[in-house]
This record gives sequence, C-alpha cells and structure tokens, in this order.
Amino acid sequence: MAKGGSDTAVRYREIMQDIKAGRFSPVYLLMGEEQYYINKVYGALMDNVLDEAEKDFNLTVFYGADVSGADIANAASRYPMMAQRQMVAVREAQAAKKLDDLSKYAASPLDTTVLVLCYMGKTLDKRTALYKEISKNGTVLESSPVRDYELPRWISSHFSSIGYSIQPEAAALLGEYAGTDLSKIALEGEKIIKSLAPDNNEITVRDIEQNVGITRQFSIFELTKALSYKDSAKAFRIAAYLGADPRFAFPAATSALFLHFFRILKFEAFMKKYPSASPAEKAKEIGVNPYFLSEYETAARNYPVRKCMAAIAEIKEYDFKGKGGDCGEATWGELLLELVSRLLAR
Repeated sequence: MAKGGSDTAVRYREIMQDIKAGRFSPVYLLMGEEQYYINKVYGALMDNVLDEAEKDFNLTVFYGADVSGADIANAASRYPMMAQRQMVAVREAQAAKKLDDLSKYAASPLDTTVLVLCYMGKTLDKRTALYKEISKNGTVLESSPVRDYELPRWISSHFSSIGYSIQPEAAALLGEYAGTDLSKIALEGEKIIKSLAPDNNEITVRDIEQNVGITRQFSIFELTKALSYKDSAKAFRIAAYLGADPRFAFPAATSALFLHFFRILKFEAFMKKYPSASPAEKAKEIGVNPYFLSEYETAARNYPVRKCMAAIAEIKEYDFKGKGGDCGEATWGELLLELVSRLLAR
C-alpha cells in the first residue's frame, strides 16, 4: 500500500480510472490521515455506482458512531431493489463498534453490493482479519499525507491532471499559502482557474497573487531564496514584513527554513557522491523542480557542509524558542529577524 503522498496519488488515479469505467470492487477501504483522496473516491463512487432514481431504495449511508460491524454486514448482505447493485457507505468508520465483526462478510462479499468504508484520520490495523479480507477481496486506498518536499510536484501534477500547467514559482507560492492541505489547494485552484481567460491554461505567479492573497515579494519562498544568495538587504526586508503580519506563525517559518537548509545539505552530500550527476538527477534527489537548481548550487557554495549544519542547528534552537523556550520577551517577528541575522552571518 501507499507509503507516501506520491504513491497515494498513483493508487488514487488507478482507482478513479476503474470507477469511471464502471468497474467496481465489492468492498472499498478508504483510510488514512489525508482526507482529500478519501473524499474524492467517495464522491466518485456516489456519482457512479447508482443513478439518481436508484438511490432512493439502494443507497444506505451510515455514520460510524451509530453502527456496529454486524449492522454494516447486515445492510451489505441485502439484495438491491430494481437495480443491478446497491451501495452501503460508512462515514467515520473508525468510530464503529466491533468493526472487525465485518470480516466474515468481507471474506465473501456480495457482487451486488458496493460497500465503502471511510476510515478517517488513521489507518485500520493491518494485522486484523478485516483488513486482510478487504485487501484480498476488495480495494484499499491508504491516503498518506503529502510531505513538504513533495508539495510543489503534487501541485504541478494536480493542475496537469485537469488540463492546466503552473509555473514552478507559482506552485511554490501556492504551496506556501496552503501548506500540505490538499483540499485547500484544490479549492484555491478552482478559484484561480475560473479567473483565467478561456484560451489560457497556464497559471502564473501573478494569478496566485491576484486570487489567493499572498505576495511573492514578501513570502517565505523569497526569504529562503534571499538566504541562498546571501542577499542581506532583501532577507531583512522580507523578514521584517513577515514578522509584522498578524497572521505570521514562527513555527511554520522555522519549518520552511529547516527544509530549505536540509535540502542544501542533501544536495551537497549527493554532489560529493555523484559529482557528474545530471541536472534532472540532482533536482530529483532534493525534491525540487529543475528550475530551482541554480539556486541550490549557489546556496551550496555559500553554505558548505559545516556552515549548513550550523545553520540547521540555529534553526532548531530558534524553533525551540518560538515554541516557548528561553526567548524572554521577544516576539515571533523579533525572533525571525534574529534568526535571519545569524543565518546570514554563517
């Protein structure tokens, strides 16, 4: 099963392709921390298993806290009325009582029932009989969160799948705004697409700035870039602007800075081992678009291994301070300026 956001996306596309072609499994287990894929597959099943006229008698929707595994099995064991199949859906299935009692049904499910278990925010124990039977006789989607370093690639892939392209800097900016909340990214994406001219299928930084409410000029993305090039004036200007924003969250800033310097360190280690690697191989190793590779090459010169490790140690120290450590009366904005000063001094 999926072990990362990119694997989840591949499995999701396979499942969606089958659903749209009318190939349904008798049992679906949709589980994991990332609810975006669970909700998308659930929605596709709701739209495709039954037509509207069939839903009156052949659609049953339960909520986990209200039912037991035996209740779900009884409903799934019924035959459809005046239709080829019935659908039984369980939202919040992780809250159902004695859910493993459903394992006997899952061992021999009816081909006239499509049973959908939405196991939200966690995964079903893979040692249980229920998991083993569903994985043998049905379809399992383990919806893993997208990691920070996978996000720009996920954003590009998402827009590509619906017929649009997005500039690398625009993808980075959208990711900075939405974080790893895929539902939020998709929602903002719909808003952006509606604003485009009918003959335009490329999303630019300007589109992000106009429709999402974030400015590239004063963003964490631009701050890390200024640090890469050791552009002190620009770095301090951005840090001061970010720190003065009432919405500024210092832990999110330290997380982004840590990821950036970790990538620099990873790039240096890779280059030491594979000095003749191609640009595509370098970019893949550190999880960035090749468009940004020149920045990391410059950053590696400005922060050789020891300086980079010292920078990471500084970021960890300030992350601790921002979360209630020994920072005295300093505000988050002041901590950011201090941290930027120390990083530039490396």
